[in-house]
Amino acid sequence: MTDSVKAGPPGIGQTTLADVAALAGVSTSAVSRTFTPGASVAKKTRALVLDAAKNLGYRPNAIARTLSTRKSRIIGVVVSYLHNQFYPTVIERLSQLLQAHGYHVLLFINSDTSSSDEEMDALLPDILQYQVDGIVLASTMMSSKLATHCRSVGIPVVLFNRVAPVKEASTVTSDNYEGGRLAAQILLERGARRIGFISGLEDSSTTQDRERGFLDELTRHHKRLFARISGEYDFTLARAATCEIFHRSKRPDALFVANDHMAFAVIDALRIDCGLDVPKDVQVVGFDNVPQAAWGGYQLTTIEQDSEQMARATVAILLKHIESGIAVPQRVVTPVRAIMRATTLSI
Repeated sequence: MTDSVKAGPPGIGQTTLADVAALAGVSTSAVSRTFTPGASVAKKTRALVLDAAKNLGYRPNAIARTLSTRKSRIIGVVVSYLHNQFYPTVIERLSQLLQAHGYHVLLFINSDTSSSDEEMDALLPDILQYQVDGIVLASTMMSSKLATHCRSVGIPVVLFNRVAPVKEASTVTSDNYEGGRLAAQILLERGARRIGFISGLEDSSTTQDRERGFLDELTRHHKRLFARISGEYDFTLARAATCEIFHRSKRPDALFVANDHMAFAVIDALRIDCGLDVPKDVQVVGFDNVPQAAWGGYQLTTIEQDSEQMARATVAILLKHIESGIAVPQRVVTPVRAIMRATTLSI
């Protein structure tokens, strides 16, 4: 199939790759390499080809190239929590990094609740019909059936910010356990005595690891968790959960919230619904460090996930798998750090 598009004045028909080669005085393979991201071509040759293409009004046809090379240069990204401010930032960075290597993102939105194996398996045909070269599953799980199928057809899969109980997929996460431990340390150092935890989805590896680190640090200081309730990574549920806790006779004086998205709801509930002062009455620590955490209305103390480093690791794994054709699973854990702001007391 000719890699071309219709160009030039009416009646001329299609300008082909061969037409560009003839005008530039180079081979058709040189023209093809010029318009293939990442391919090697001499600077002089590239200039001749681009000049000829401009004169002829030639534009490469990505669909035709996909059919001839069997490579779409498309990465499918599946996201479950797009309302969580962390993921739009991640998608933007993934897109920028992939575009720099000649790839593009095709976004799929999964359900906002904990995704079952059946839901992910049902989504797989929609993804594969676009001949994607790789898949990133962000904030969603992966079934063994999906993993086995992707492996059999040679499509690398990276789980972003999740750990799944399947060996076929690579994973990129932050050190969620250490983040939970740091959150406990921050609150303990600032005199918190009745410390509560508002969790995300119970079956999420991020929730489990953050809570485990949090509880282990409390135990190390001979402290027990005062209150626990799930916000399911949902703004409305987190606000309602906060109101429920603070309508009890005994209230926490500090909360670790499993992500910033819920922490904003918690702060709103404490200030507006409960009439409490943050941090004088209740200290709050979140997790993610999304851009909104620094806004003047919140100034949220939080544990930062390095979205830049996580995105770079994800792209590096995908490109290595795609270019080598060998999808050896990798496990990458990026460091976290505490970002101190106004929702916790000064020492």
